Amino acid sequence: MTLLVTSAAGANGAGFGKLLAFTDDGRLIGVFGDDPRIADPRGLGIDPVDKVLFVNSGSNRILALDRNGQVVRATGIVEGLNPGGGNLGPDGRYYVGLRGERTIMAFARKLDSVGEYVLPPHVVPFPRGFAFGHDGRLFLASGIGPGGEGNNIILAFDTDRRMLPSWKVRDLELSPLDLAVAPGGNIVVSSEHPFGAADAVTTIREYDQADGRLVRVLVPNHGVRFQKPRGLRFGPHARLYCVAQDEVVAFDFETGDCLGAVARLPGLNGQAVIFFP
Repeated sequence: MTLLVTSAAGANGAGFGKLLAFTDDGRLIGVFGDDPRIADPRGLGIDPVDKVLFVNSGSNRILALDRNGQVVRATGIVEGLNPGGGNLGPDGRYYVGLRGERTIMAFARKLDSVGEYVLPPHVVPFPRGFAFGHDGRLFLASGIGPGGEGNNIILAFDTDRRMLPSWKVRDLELSPLDLAVAPGGNIVVSSEHPFGAADAVTTIREYDQADGRLVRVLVPNHGVRFQKPRGLRFGPHARLYCVAQDEVVAFDFETGDCLGAVARLPGLNGQAVIFFP
């Protein structure tokens, strides 16, 4: 399998602004997909039916790529999209975090119709990752934006997208950057606290799916820097992968052990990570 990473560009990224491919042992292959519409890419997702890769482009588009990196589906320019993370939902649609509108929008798998708001605009101050639980609940992290705006919370919504006040995270050391759902159903978040601080503490934090209680904290070691952790994704062999500045770091999720950097690239400002078969 190929390890794919989006690297941000621009004022808040200062990276490559490309979708990059690595071998599973960490060797850089190069740019995956040279279509000019792939600009400052962010979130990634895989359509389990047609096996295409969704890419959220900073050109206010969503693109679908085949195994050769060729665009096979695409939206037009969606004014104000400003996409962040992406995930497939239980209904088969592709869901996208909107950084400007501070909410989530869903698109048909074929990318052939307009998007639909799943939650109201400005439902959170600054979205920092979302995912669907095994029971259809939607978990949305809200963190601190590039301008310092926002707060550090995680919200849960039922299948009718009503907020669940009974599910509550109480963690003063949380500042989320991305969110994923573990194979067992718990909520996993990459965190940098305080966000943007030179001495920020970077961790992976796991919360109970039932009530939001902090279960454990995974910490980096094995010589990794783990600066600016962002995108999370579960991969083969019960491993959790997190892309960060200059590296992709793996954790054995069963034991909680940090396995070190599986890929390194100076200048990488990673935003999302995924394995593409």
